Amino acid sequence: MWIAFTMLGGVLLGLGPATVAAYTVARRHARGESIHWEDFWIVYRREFVRASLLVLPVAALAIVLVGNYLYLSAAGPGMGTPRIATFAALIALAGVGAYVGPLYVHYDLPLWAYWPKATQLALMRPASSVLLLLVLSSIAYATAVLPVLAPVIGVGAWIYLNTWLCQRFFEENEARLHSKGNS
Repeated sequence: MWIAFTMLGGVLLGLGPATVAAYTVARRHARGESIHWEDFWIVYRREFVRASLLVLPVAALAIVLVGNYLYLSAAGPGMGTPRIATFAALIALAGVGAYVGPLYVHYDLPLWAYWPKATQLALMRPASSVLLLLVLSSIAYATAVLPVLAPVIGVGAWIYLNTWLCQRFFEENEARLHSKGNS
């Protein structure tokens, strides 16, 4: 459904709302709630503008970083340092971005607060961030080896696993904060 609804929005305008709708449905499923096909469409429509504003600027940044990385890779060995710096920026963006979807569907924050909060989580929970990146890398590797997996399960597997893991991280974090408050 993520692919179909991303395409429905002409890719650029469909990316944000399709991603938020997929995370919303995945969160409901991970919590044992019943889900229906129309739930995706309802969230997609309701979150169209807000989700686009959340996702599009960072998607543009990711495209620029990937373009820079490919350019620097083609430029030869003399561009090793900028290429490595660009790759590190891509990894950092992926690490922070792994928290944004689950944060968006779990917490009601002002739109501008999601990326800073995701950055804070990524930096304060390095083991969780590494685990999320390993899961992402595993799914990316599986879809690179077997490209037929990409449209069939690649995005869905990532969104579901990412949501499931982040829900556990959020619960653990809230329990830790709650226990600090009672101390």
